[in-house]
Amino acid sequence: MALSSADNAVKRHPLAVTAVLSAVGYAAVIGTFLGVVPGSVFPELSLRAVNRLADAIALVNAVNVLVIATGWRWIRREEVRKHAAAMVTSFVLILVFLVLYLTKIGGGGTKEFVGPTLAYYPYLAMLAVHIVLSIVSVPVVLYALVLGLSHTPAELRNETPHRRIGRIAAAAWLLSLALGVVTYLLLNHAFDWEYVESAAAAVVAAPPPV
Repeated sequence: MALSSADNAVKRHPLAVTAVLSAVGYAAVIGTFLGVVPGSVFPELSLRAVNRLADAIALVNAVNVLVIATGWRWIRREEVRKHAAAMVTSFVLILVFLVLYLTKIGGGGTKEFVGPTLAYYPYLAMLAVHIVLSIVSVPVVLYALVLGLSHTPAELRNETPHRRIGRIAAAAWLLSLALGVVTYLLLNHAFDWEYVESAAAAVVAAPPPV
């Protein structure tokens, strides 16, 4: 996976690079949810567009589950180059997901589950695990990626915790993505929902002060 074996700042300070990238990602998501990121950054979306984005996000996540599982299988078979390609592809899919997700939240809103109690609580539990894992696994995934891109395969095996960190990152992200797909199916296809406009979209839609 390594782009270069040469000594550089990323290679010397992978934790610092991970911290900076994680902070940027967290700021983008939290800022969008709170309406701090200007709503004008995102296109104003209809409910139909929000639904299509939700479908696209679920598809991207489902594909990513297969990509990560395949990459995990390849590294267990010592097929390092294929594993590296799969992990980079997975990260690209994560970025695609993030763009689609922020666009949906910033330009439209979210849908809240409306269904029977027996279905609501399992849905809520799976959604909670999905959200928590997606939050806490960000720096773990980034750290594994930064190590992989800045070290040679030999260095990864002998000088870094890449193997252990990568295993944790893959397991956490796989579970998060899988639960995300399941909750999408429950929310959008198995039960009813109600639409809630996001803070950013509400700011854009609000009339100017008189």
